[in-house]
Amino acid sequence: MDIAFKCPLCEEDFRLEAALAGTEFRCPTCLKISLVSEPEEAPAQTAPATAPPGVLPPPPIPAPPTLAKKAHTLSAQPQMRVARSLSVDAEDARMARRLTEAYQRVTAEVGKLIVGQEEVIEQLLIAIFARSHCLLEGVPGLAKTYMVKTLSDALQLSFRRVQFTPDLMPADITGTDIISEDPATGRRGLAFLKGPLFAQMILADEINRSPPKTQAALLEAMQEHSVTVGGRTYKLDQPFFVLATQNPVEQEGTYPLPEAQKDRFMFHVRVDYPSRDEEREIIKRTTSAYSADIDPVVTGEEVVAIQKIVRKVPVPDHVTDFVLDLVRRARPTDADAPAFTKELIAWGPGPRACQQLVVGGKVRAVLRGRFHVTVEDIEALAYPVLRHRIVPTFNAEAEGIKVDEIIRRVLKETPRNEAKQVM
Repeated sequence: MDIAFKCPLCEEDFRLEAALAGTEFRCPTCLKISLVSEPEEAPAQTAPATAPPGVLPPPPIPAPPTLAKKAHTLSAQPQMRVARSLSVDAEDARMARRLTEAYQRVTAEVGKLIVGQEEVIEQLLIAIFARSHCLLEGVPGLAKTYMVKTLSDALQLSFRRVQFTPDLMPADITGTDIISEDPATGRRGLAFLKGPLFAQMILADEINRSPPKTQAALLEAMQEHSVTVGGRTYKLDQPFFVLATQNPVEQEGTYPLPEAQKDRFMFHVRVDYPSRDEEREIIKRTTSAYSADIDPVVTGEEVVAIQKIVRKVPVPDHVTDFVLDLVRRARPTDADAPAFTKELIAWGPGPRACQQLVVGGKVRAVLRGRFHVTVEDIEALAYPVLRHRIVPTFNAEAEGIKVDEIIRRVLKETPRNEAKQVM
């Protein structure tokens, strides 16, 4: 006799032999291993109510003992737990596939208007799906602002741009209380007028041009996702991201971000010049009648769900060891730090660098269709994660040694252990 079985992951139907009941079955489509449930037993036939004349009625069928009923109940509980865990795994796998597909579609949509910059777009999406923020650095004219606006359209998020200037005040971005009059009663009262921070994606353009007081107004919004004005705290819409830009060339009249505030950004992304072929395509598109519409790919609610799913991606122990070795070797006070670290680094990264490397590695793994983090994921994200968390010494700056060169040398000195068990 055959029994019906449906894979909980791909939902494909199969006909299996009854002998396979209670065993594990590997789906040939999605390779998911599931437990084949026992077939339901047919109800037992009861004795007739009356017997023919001259024939003794059959003895009554005894009721099953209480112990057997308890045993059946206890054996059903593990099956319920298995079924529940399989449904959760199937939902997580579905959302992970949704993230992989969304990444490919978002990249394609942004590519309609932005030529090249694939690595920059990937790092921006990793920061968004990791529920963090990004600091973009590049000379003017590299479409940093246009890239962020296009990305917000593809993700179907509300967008606000704030141009930071030396006269920008904190109330200009957070909002302020204003006096309003009720037309019905004629009474006056305070009403809160929301600032541009009340959006899902904020572009802080040239953030280093505003004074520290205004820069600090972003700290609560970035960390707590809330704004406090006049003693009242207002929650921001979710998801919420701050993508800040700064110009590395012009330093006159600017206010460099303090190290504590730069540490709030997950990545320090450097936007470089396009290649010759990419620049040719940019000229062709921007000097002709070319136009394209950006189709939304995911919604804000899906982004929030994806942010929760990516944290369930397992991390092998050898990858965690690699993260710890990499970050601790970049600290000049650590006992395992190489000799050049003490000469070139004045201040190393803190524990938040380890957190961002692991979470970023989880997102990058899912974007590539994997459900585990590898050492290659950590190596690819080491530069944007550590770039703004390492302060070089005066000797390093005098010799012209850049932070990226220091990170390259630390990566080279960090050992790669063999694969171990998964956390």
